[in-house]
Amino acid sequence: MADEHPLSREELATSLRGLSARYWDKHPFHLRLHAGGCSPDEVRAWVANRWHYQRCLSQKNAAIIANCPLPEVRRRWVERITFQDGTGDGEGGLEEWLVLADAVGLDPAEVRDERRVLPGVRFAVDGYLNFCRTRPWTEGAAAALTELFSPDLMADRIRAWRRHYDWIKPYGFAYFEHRIPVVRRDSQDTLALVLDHCRTREQQDAAVAALSFKCDVLRTILDVVDYAGAQR
Repeated sequence: MADEHPLSREELATSLRGLSARYWDKHPFHLRLHAGGCSPDEVRAWVANRWHYQRCLSQKNAAIIANCPLPEVRRRWVERITFQDGTGDGEGGLEEWLVLADAVGLDPAEVRDERRVLPGVRFAVDGYLNFCRTRPWTEGAAAALTELFSPDLMADRIRAWRRHYDWIKPYGFAYFEHRIPVVRRDSQDTLALVLDHCRTREQQDAAVAALSFKCDVLRTILDVVDYAGAQR
C-alpha cells in the first residue's frame, strides 16, 4: 500500500530537485551541442524546432492562470507572459528568439511560420500545452520547474557557443542573457508556490509526476531533432 503521509516541504523540494538527472542537459544531442560537435545545420535545426516550444510558452502560462482561482498567484504568473510576448511589437523573448534565428543563419520568417518544425516536436510540445490546459494549476506550475535546472545550462550554452561556433553572430545571445536572471528568480518563486499549495500526498506526487513529464517533453524534442539529423 502506498504511503499517503504528506511529504515535508524539504522532502518535496528534494524530490523535485532530484529530477535534475532527467533534464535534457544530459541528452547526447545537448552534450554534443555544447562540446562543439554539431554542424551548422544541426544548430539551426535546434533553433528552428525550439521556436515551437517558445511560441507555446505564453499559451501554457495563460492556461495555468486560467485554471488558478487565486488572484495573488495570477498576478505573479502573468509576468511570464509579458516577458515572452513583450509589451509592444518587436519586444519580448519571442522576438529575441527570432534574432537568434537570424544570428545562426536562418530566415526568421521561415522560423515564424514553422515550416521547419518536425512532427514529433510539434506532438511533444502540443502535448505539454494540453497538459497545462487540462490539469490543475499546481501541476502546470510544477511542470515549469525545469527552470530550476536551466539557468546554469543557458550560461554554459553562451560560453560553449562562443567558443565552438564563432560563425554565430554575437547579437543572437540576447535571449539567453536576458532570460538567465529572470529564470533564477522565477524558479524560486515557482518552487515556493508548489511547496505552499501541494499539501496532500496526492498533490505532491502529482507535482513530481508533472515535472517528470516535462523533462520527458524536453528530451523528446532532442530525440526528434537528433534522429532527423542522423537521417540526412
